[in-house]
Amino acid sequence: MRIVQISDTHLSQDKSRFLDNWAPLSAWIADQHPDLVIHTGDVTVDGAGVEADLVFGAQLMGKLGSRTRAVPGNHDVGDARDPQQPVNAERLGAWRRHFGPDRWVEDVTAGTQRWRLVGFDALLVGSGEPEEDAQLTWLEQVMAEAEERRIAWFLHRPLFLDRPDEGDTGYWSIKPEQRLALMDLVRRHRVALVASGHLHKARDFILEGTRYVWSPSSGFLVGAKAQPEMPGEKHLGAVVYELNGPALTARIVEVPGLTQHWVGQ
Repeated sequence: MRIVQISDTHLSQDKSRFLDNWAPLSAWIADQHPDLVIHTGDVTVDGAGVEADLVFGAQLMGKLGSRTRAVPGNHDVGDARDPQQPVNAERLGAWRRHFGPDRWVEDVTAGTQRWRLVGFDALLVGSGEPEEDAQLTWLEQVMAEAEERRIAWFLHRPLFLDRPDEGDTGYWSIKPEQRLALMDLVRRHRVALVASGHLHKARDFILEGTRYVWSPSSGFLVGAKAQPEMPGEKHLGAVVYELNGPALTARIVEVPGLTQHWVGQ
């Protein structure tokens, strides 16, 4: 089974600075003949404030010619406890109208191995919203019911930047308190893959038997004025996963034809 992960496209019809990268990205996706395309959030420039961006992003996703799934990013539904655009029921409702659930499960078979693909909403984590507890209960349940399936997670914000016991990295990763509960699930259920976006950087590493992949953005790169030093490489692209029985391969690709826009240089 072939899965393509894309992230941080930042699409908008009105604020179209990064829109020129969609055509080469979608052409490249078609050439990969994926069984599934997963978008790990920030589909839009400002879907959290302008529903038309969600409409536009969903329309473009629907034209890819492949089956798709998506989880929201902070630009799509707001962020946990953000003073200007907090994630809330209204913003989640807008996402669900255009993209479907913000958390989902896909059970797939690759050869003789069954896999459970789990997408969930990283922006609810630490939000204090009623949906936060509901999502954690749901996540614990779908993990417990996975049986012998290998498990892959897809979310927008990474669990950590350098190590699971690091302190608060602010905007860039899950807060330490909530990270503890998620890392407990990763370890107990031997999660094979945790795939995320958000950082506009590419990274692929293995820790405690779990593979962590940061998908690069296909929209723009973030300069040093806007992003502190952290691991990973700065280039535009996407990720191709191959599930072959219990084996997992991941390949971070610099998609040809993408324009290197920069923000915060």
